[in-house]
Amino acid sequence: MLKELNKGDLYELQTMRVPTKNAIVVMELSCHMFELKPTKANLGQATNDTAGFFDLAKKTVLKDPTKFLADMIKYDKENIKERTVKNVRAILDAPTFSLEDIRNTNKALEGICKWAQAMMKYYDLLKIVNPMRENVAKMTEELTVVRADLAQKMAKLRAVEERLAELEKNYNEQVAKEAELQAKIDDCNVKLERAEKIISGLAGEKQRWTDTVAKLTNEFELLVGNALIAAGMIAYSGPFTASFRAALELEWFEKISSLGVKVQKNVTMKEIMEDPVQTKGWTAASLPSDNLSIENAIIMFKSRRWPLMIDPQSQANKFIKNLAKDPEEALGIDMCKMSDPTLLRNLELAVQFGKWFLIENVGEELDPALEPILLKQVDKTGTLRLGDKSIPWNNSFKFFMTTTIPNPHYAPETQVKVSILNFAITPFGLEEQMLN
Repeated sequence: MLKELNKGDLYELQTMRVPTKNAIVVMELSCHMFELKPTKANLGQATNDTAGFFDLAKKTVLKDPTKFLADMIKYDKENIKERTVKNVRAILDAPTFSLEDIRNTNKALEGICKWAQAMMKYYDLLKIVNPMRENVAKMTEELTVVRADLAQKMAKLRAVEERLAELEKNYNEQVAKEAELQAKIDDCNVKLERAEKIISGLAGEKQRWTDTVAKLTNEFELLVGNALIAAGMIAYSGPFTASFRAALELEWFEKISSLGVKVQKNVTMKEIMEDPVQTKGWTAASLPSDNLSIENAIIMFKSRRWPLMIDPQSQANKFIKNLAKDPEEALGIDMCKMSDPTLLRNLELAVQFGKWFLIENVGEELDPALEPILLKQVDKTGTLRLGDKSIPWNNSFKFFMTTTIPNPHYAPETQVKVSILNFAITPFGLEEQMLN
């Protein structure tokens, strides 16, 4: 109510030379509220102000409107005198008093009237509340005496409870100690029983362990030959079809065997290098389930060179994008076409932040600006120079390229920089995918 009062309206009252009847009435109301009485000097100073209340108000409460508002907010409503109430109510209850007329005269006058009315209502409430307060004070005093007596009795009860708690604690400690000893006895019995089972069970494991040692010894003897075939397949078999790869493995097996190096019969790169759990993850990311595609994925992540995939059916493209969505595999993936003007800028960011980067629709010639990436020309400080910028190398970065050309021809100098992988579907590969 008071916060809505406008100081401008109060200043308007202060400068009013010919006050209205309503202004004189409200100023008289204000003077009574603050127990201000006019003197002879106030009489006749303003037109229609016969009692001098308007002149008194101008020289006191209206002299500083900000202070006037603050005084109304901080008004001591707990100690309003009877004389003040009588004078104020004489004005408020008068038949000629109209809040509507006052509102039309000046909004500040309306606010002062509402404030005075609120103070009168508060005075009436105090007449009801004060006897109750006296009764509460009396009852509070009695309650204090009762609480003091209760505190003494509670102290005695607390002492008894503490003694009881101490006895219960001692009892529980003894019971817990008994249970602990019993648990140790039971544990020793269980361990003894298990030891007897282990001793009797190990007697039958001797043969299995002997067979395992023999198997591992045999595999160790074949390790060099198997690793040689796997390394050759990773390095050279990427561009070829499944049947050609199988012929390569057979030819290498015969050649290695003729040189006296032990090698497993019918060995394949997939059998040596595959991690079945990882393969499940790859197939879940849309990698085709035929042997050729799985071998391509193995070469892709085992080769030291970045992969360039012959992918007319976009199978490799889909696989890379889906695999990059796995937060355990990649920090995300950026994709561009070779014709994209922002290619190098996006590539710089991928190298710096360790993201995967895929270039789609590569032609038969690669941009020479990619050579530092393809050759991994990282210096001793861990930076790579791409164009005229030195970029910090992040080991999480991976680089992929795909082409939709079914039978591209790449120059030898390009082939030695990348690992070409053939994802083109053949009738045999399609049959294998459908069977799997």
